Amino acid sequence: MRTYQQKTAETEHRWYVVDAAGERLGTLAVRIARALSGKHKPTWTPHVDDGDHVIVINAEKIELGGKKWTQKLYYRHSNYPGGLKVQSAREIAEKHPERLIEKAVRGMLATNRMRDAQLRRLSVYAGTSHPHEAQKPAPLSSVS
Repeated sequence: MRTYQQKTAETEHRWYVVDAAGERLGTLAVRIARALSGKHKPTWTPHVDDGDHVIVINAEKIELGGKKWTQKLYYRHSNYPGGLKVQSAREIAEKHPERLIEKAVRGMLATNRMRDAQLRRLSVYAGTSHPHEAQKPAPLSSVS
């Protein structure tokens, strides 16, 4: 008996929607990363990008545990001397709440050539509406 290896032409990308209201950031990011990478499917193959599209709504209502709103820091550097920028999770959530989820999911995906393609299938919206109703997305809880 041979091990099944999925071909790229056999892939099918489904659409799922997730309501982030009241969800913990880390727990939600794990579920989203599994769906984007396709690991929830029985046909998962490491070298084939078989993940699904994920739409996240209500990103401004995400929860963090403990004192993470002030103690969790995000760093970036401009590559100039003294160019280190530091922002807390609260500061990011006030301006762009969808970036908290995008950063968490990016950190949970494998660092390989498929990560950018998988992240392109992630759509995060701060409110309850999204422009993907024509795709008829199913709730992600039915997958995990």
